[in-house]
Amino acid sequence: MAEHRTMQRGALLDAARSLLSEGGTAALTFPALAERTGLARSSVYEYFRSRAAVVEELCAVDLPVWAAEVEAAMRAVDTPQAKVEAYVRKQLALVGDRRHRAVVAISAGELDAGARERIRAAHGGLIAVIVEALRELGHEHPALAAMLLQGVVDAAVRRIELGAGEDPARITEAAVAMTLRGVAG
Repeated sequence: MAEHRTMQRGALLDAARSLLSEGGTAALTFPALAERTGLARSSVYEYFRSRAAVVEELCAVDLPVWAAEVEAAMRAVDTPQAKVEAYVRKQLALVGDRRHRAVVAISAGELDAGARERIRAAHGGLIAVIVEALRELGHEHPALAAMLLQGVVDAAVRRIELGAGEDPARITEAAVAMTLRGVAG
């Protein structure tokens, strides 16, 4: 029974990822989740009490996986500068991933303050992985530098997601250059 519930919950989360990727937060409805999974609408409520609960669960499941992939890319290189580059490149490479598209859709949606705070805390775990490399590079305030670095990554993500006309590879190269050399190029 517990295994069945776990499988159903996983199917609901997968359906939620697809809905968010395809249509943003407006597409994430309990009737749509029920239709995608073949469950009765009332059954969806047995797993999640609200859309916000679905969103929170997605973030709890997907953000740590994403952070682990970024950390693995950083561990694969040796120097602090190479770690910063890997941090930026890996996040931007993940833009096309359904988990990422779902998180972007979630962040654009209207969620209650509690859900937003839990999402921010999960995202903070991603930022924490770069602090040591920035400290090794000599930043006086590495946590602040990490947040600013993530701002560059977030701007590049939005640019790629918008299909702004530039090639995603060009956006990635510009973001790497900005993080490694600043505005001086």
